[in-house]
Amino acid sequence: MARKTDTADSSDPLAPLTLAVGQEDLLLDRAVQQVVAAARAADADTDVRDLTSDQLQPGTLAELTSPSLFAERKVVIVRNAQDLPADTIKDVKAYLGAPAEEITLVLLHAGGAKGKGLLDAARKAGAREVACPKMTKPADRLSFVRSEFRTLGRSATPEACQALVDAIGSDLRELASAVSQLVADIEGTIDEAVVGRYYTGRAEASSFTVADRAVEGRAAEALEALRWSLSTGVAPVMITSALAQGVRAIGKLSSARGGRPADLARELGMPPWKIDRVRQQMRGWTPDGVAAALTAVAAADAGVKGGGDDPEYALEKAVVAVARAARAGRR
Repeated sequence: MARKTDTADSSDPLAPLTLAVGQEDLLLDRAVQQVVAAARAADADTDVRDLTSDQLQPGTLAELTSPSLFAERKVVIVRNAQDLPADTIKDVKAYLGAPAEEITLVLLHAGGAKGKGLLDAARKAGAREVACPKMTKPADRLSFVRSEFRTLGRSATPEACQALVDAIGSDLRELASAVSQLVADIEGTIDEAVVGRYYTGRAEASSFTVADRAVEGRAAEALEALRWSLSTGVAPVMITSALAQGVRAIGKLSSARGGRPADLARELGMPPWKIDRVRQQMRGWTPDGVAAALTAVAAADAGVKGGGDDPEYALEKAVVAVARAARAGRR
């Protein structure tokens, strides 16, 4: 098997076994995407099977990795491998000793004590390992932003990177999205003034006003704030980003255990003042409402990025959908 590595930049993503370890969803997804992209570059007809731990039953792995009449390349992804039942773990360990040709197995494991036997077995088998740790420290997120700019072949000043982390916060997906948006919209070196224009100051205040009114179910006020924001030059993508952050915050807090704002702030990666605000905004929200609102915001985001003919109408639809979802549980 391929030698063990520490980052997603490995030169051999087609090693028989990739082990992605950690709890940072964005990095876990990227580790999977890298393997799948490499496999499909080698064989466009690669068969990809993406399974959760409860879908991998005893015997399933043997079935998926059995020789094919057409000798097709296959990628088998197992998420939350630490949750696999004992009988299935036996199957996986047996497979590690004799991996099949043209098949790449990707195990996503949270790390830690649970399922450590499987983790140790994969490492002993020579797995290519990708570290996907949760980035809890501001310095780690700053390094991540710098790396994102470098990966996209663009230059950003240290002040710009810090301003972006300060404005966006701890969500790596949103940080990555912000970097991509800046790279797409701005030519030359990205500096603090550019970040300020997109993500702080009046634009930040107005876009988050739209989001706050929407998640509180105040549709008329949210639409009024939306029209004012657009008339003053706020980028539509700023508004979809704020709406997404607002709805995600509702979802995160509603599924979290009770506790003091300071404890929840550490658990969810939000400042304590935001915990208090989101708690006030949560009344009326249901899990189905959160899902529907996120779907609406995603559609608006696609619309403002070129997927639709009328970005303003796409934003209005999203604002109304979010406000409706916020009121659903009050009926």
